[in-house]
Amino acid sequence: MDVSFAYFFDRMMHSPLLLAAVLLTFGVIFVNGWTDAPNAIATCVVTRCMPPGAAIFMAAVLNFLGVFLMSVLNATVAETIMKMVDFGTDAHAAIVALSAALFAIVVWAVLAWCFGIPTSESHALIAGLTGGAVALHGGLSGVNGAEWVKVLYGLVLSVLLGFGLGWLVCRGVVLLFRKADRRKTEKGFRAAQIFGAAAMSFMHGAQDGQKFMGVVLLSLYLANGCAPADAAAAPVWLMLSCSLVMGVGTSVGGKKIIKSVGMDMVRLEKYQGFSADIAASLCLLLSSVFGLPVSTTHAKTAAIMGVGAERRLSAVRLSVVQEMALTWILTFPGCGLIGFVMAKLFMHLF
Repeated sequence: MDVSFAYFFDRMMHSPLLLAAVLLTFGVIFVNGWTDAPNAIATCVVTRCMPPGAAIFMAAVLNFLGVFLMSVLNATVAETIMKMVDFGTDAHAAIVALSAALFAIVVWAVLAWCFGIPTSESHALIAGLTGGAVALHGGLSGVNGAEWVKVLYGLVLSVLLGFGLGWLVCRGVVLLFRKADRRKTEKGFRAAQIFGAAAMSFMHGAQDGQKFMGVVLLSLYLANGCAPADAAAAPVWLMLSCSLVMGVGTSVGGKKIIKSVGMDMVRLEKYQGFSADIAASLCLLLSSVFGLPVSTTHAKTAAIMGVGAERRLSAVRLSVVQEMALTWILTFPGCGLIGFVMAKLFMHLF
């Protein structure tokens, strides 16, 4: 299928429903930049290695590079998102249900942001799409269990691996520099943490960017009344658009999430921030290679908890962790239910 910008723009101009779906997808990407992307640079900012403006610019550039390179090397995350649910081949009904699901995701994410809690846009995306597909089919026949189970694998992997790697990397750094003068290592760890934040931003784009590109491509397939193809190649214009919108979202609402993740959960020193970024980046890299759609928020916060636990378990503020865990637990049924209700409402209205 032709995915050039000229063809895509022409199809949107002739299909108001496709236009609505694409605009809602970019709305979700904007909210992702608002709530999820700040996690990539949170530790770097709160340890004063970089000012917020420079960190946000770096995140936007590396998000794009992550989207571009991972899409070329391994696009299985986008493929998983495209095939996770079945919206059928009725172009009108499918695009209406998809639009409703995307609208539900925006509503859920904004509500979570109002409370300063870094919700998982990945899980909201998965839950919203699933709720819309269930509403369209009137049951679970629209859910592809073989692809959906990868979400559960990713959920466990991002938490356990993120925490474990956070602890291990931080312990390794502590042992390696145990005899070093803390003042002399300060400059080195400042540079190292900037590198860690850059790696985290790159992997955020590799993971979340693929998910949203998968939704945009899915909307084009549905508008044409056909099933998604295997590992459809995303065009550069789409990669750039997703990265740009995500960067704008980060610049608008990122500071509140940066405070919640980087300051309220556990107080970090520069070597700890570096350890958390590297651990979370490794977790996301492994997930992307195996095509598992995981939450970047899960990976980063779990890594921060692992880093805090290396020093002492009480260094982690469990009240903040419990609040985040509650949000994650509620995301699947909550956003899924909103997606279901919105899909039923949209199909009745349109």
